[in-house]
Amino acid sequence: MDSQPPRHRTFARVRRLVVKIGTGVLTAPGGGLDAGCIDGLCSQFCRLADRGIEVIVVSSGAIGAGINTLGLKRRPTLLPELQAAAAVGQNRLIAAYEASLARLGRHAGQVLLTREDLEDRRRFVNAGNTIRELARMGAIPVINENDTVSVDEIKFGGNDVLAALVLHVLKADAAIFLSTVDGLYDAGGAVIDVVDCVTSDTMGLDTGRKSALGIGGMQTKLQSIQEITNAGDPVVIANGKTPDVLLLVMAGEKIGTLFLAAETRMCGRKRWLLFSVKPRGTITIDEGAVRALVERNKSLLASGICEVKGTFGQGDVVAVAGPGGTVVAKGLTHYSSDELAIIKGAKTSEIVPRLGYKYYDEVIHRDNLVTIE
Repeated sequence: MDSQPPRHRTFARVRRLVVKIGTGVLTAPGGGLDAGCIDGLCSQFCRLADRGIEVIVVSSGAIGAGINTLGLKRRPTLLPELQAAAAVGQNRLIAAYEASLARLGRHAGQVLLTREDLEDRRRFVNAGNTIRELARMGAIPVINENDTVSVDEIKFGGNDVLAALVLHVLKADAAIFLSTVDGLYDAGGAVIDVVDCVTSDTMGLDTGRKSALGIGGMQTKLQSIQEITNAGDPVVIANGKTPDVLLLVMAGEKIGTLFLAAETRMCGRKRWLLFSVKPRGTITIDEGAVRALVERNKSLLASGICEVKGTFGQGDVVAVAGPGGTVVAKGLTHYSSDELAIIKGAKTSEIVPRLGYKYYDEVIHRDNLVTIE
């Protein structure tokens, strides 16, 4: 039996680490970027990299830096204003990282992403290859949302979400979320040491605290952490202003809150299906089909389909819902929405008589389907 404490056991095997840094961590008390904090973080990145640990940074702060540079009194609310602030601030942010890293003999590799980049399987793979190559060359990848071109339809909804998706892209071993709080607090205000599983009770501990310049809060962090841990990777929330916080976490010290990973680690393709892609439509299935998918790991057949919603084509990702409307799976469909409207409820032998042709016996093959607990 392994007698090591959970923190030591968890981080001793980490070789690729995603570090998400909130706007509040990077902001000085009087506004603008906190150069001393960035210097301290970059020193830690380099010390970890020197140990053979790939560090991938998902950094907020561009809009906050732009707000300060442009002399704005508060965070804008209109999308064009936010994009303008990001355009100015992103230059300042990456320059600050580069200046600190260059003094330590390394460089910052800027990567800007939108959700579209990760929804397309080829672009998903290419983004991962680029980020891994930056790390191989000794640079520190610094990733942010491409705010200057993002619109509501392709936004991640905050860098907490982006950090989770980057972890899936890179098949990283763990994530550390740096915020301006010391961890997740219990109802009495004490920091919780270890969380076995993120549940609705855990979500209820949300303090509602967030940076005045950022858009996230504990709720979005917990949602992203639930996604990461359910996929099989651990996460720590800690205070990014604490000196050497990353080194302390990686050394297994009791700092922040550790969220333990699920026992089974999800493969990369299923992570992409489940987390990176918004479904193009929804297929509603009967109870028998739900049991076949969830309990017996079977493929989805046309005979179990009751209803088809949305417009989608062959090869698109769709949600699969049970009779009550709860989504139980996501997968790549072999048939379009128009075709499924014709063959829903049909036995496999009835597909050709109804449709005139047949691509596959299965509507969604089990290899292209991931169930949702």
